[in-house]
Amino acid sequence: MTDIVITYVNGLDSEWLADYAKYTDIPVMTKRFRDWGTLPYLLRGIEKNMPFVRKVFLVVSQPSQVPEWLNKDTVQVVYHKDFIPEEFLPTFNSNTIESFLHCIPGLGDRFLYFNDDMFPMLPSEERDFFPEEGRIRIGFSSHLLKSNMYRKICANSDALVRRALEMPASAMFVRPQHICSPMLKSANQSLFTKMEREIRQAVSRTRLDSNYTQYIYLDYLFYSGKVDTRRISNKHFSVAATTENKLRSFIANPNRNFCCINDVHISDAHFVSMRASILDSFEKCFPRKSKYEL
Repeated sequence: MTDIVITYVNGLDSEWLADYAKYTDIPVMTKRFRDWGTLPYLLRGIEKNMPFVRKVFLVVSQPSQVPEWLNKDTVQVVYHKDFIPEEFLPTFNSNTIESFLHCIPGLGDRFLYFNDDMFPMLPSEERDFFPEEGRIRIGFSSHLLKSNMYRKICANSDALVRRALEMPASAMFVRPQHICSPMLKSANQSLFTKMEREIRQAVSRTRLDSNYTQYIYLDYLFYSGKVDTRRISNKHFSVAATTENKLRSFIANPNRNFCCINDVHISDAHFVSMRASILDSFEKCFPRKSKYEL
């Protein structure tokens, strides 16, 4: 059986905003913390299309972040303090959170890590992510340019794993496809033990280009020869580059197992209109509440 870990932030929560203002002097990046209201549909998609799931873990910073509609009898709520060392809290950096996912109490060895903008649209099987014992399936691509912070962090992560495995350095770096990440807790623990000092030194409260990302754990499996590199069936949408009609059409008649609806900088008016359209489309696609909702 496979567990699912979802990280979630409600950027409108007054308690979260107060902590953010208290501990950082960086303006809130709207696209990173904006809540589109789609979490119920992610959970409905899991229940409908992923029957092999054992347990769902929802990772949030504090109790005020837990949605009122969430059924805590069927979703295991995990607070940052439950698995991230105290000296790194509070944190507003997903890279920090992802570094310690394997420390979540009660987590099984096989788990899928979801951001809350990824949605199961069609039925899938456990072997789509874990084709055999000790192996995962996810696509990889090779890159050279480090043109933005994200790519620099990806390159950092690749370089860390190369050092852990005593491989030669390279100007090229690999990057897994942007989809729910199949992970093996035991492999995460293995890499973390080898490189704990370096990982801890790179932890920061907000995102820096010196960070590592969750990709260290996927790269570790890749370079260890434990990845089936066939891509997971997925359609990626940027809310700035697509239209409401295209999203509506895909959600109504999906031809990929998953979709990712990626938030980027858009106007407030565009956000309001796009959000309403997405929620209406998902409600028609997944009209019945899941066991994860009250």
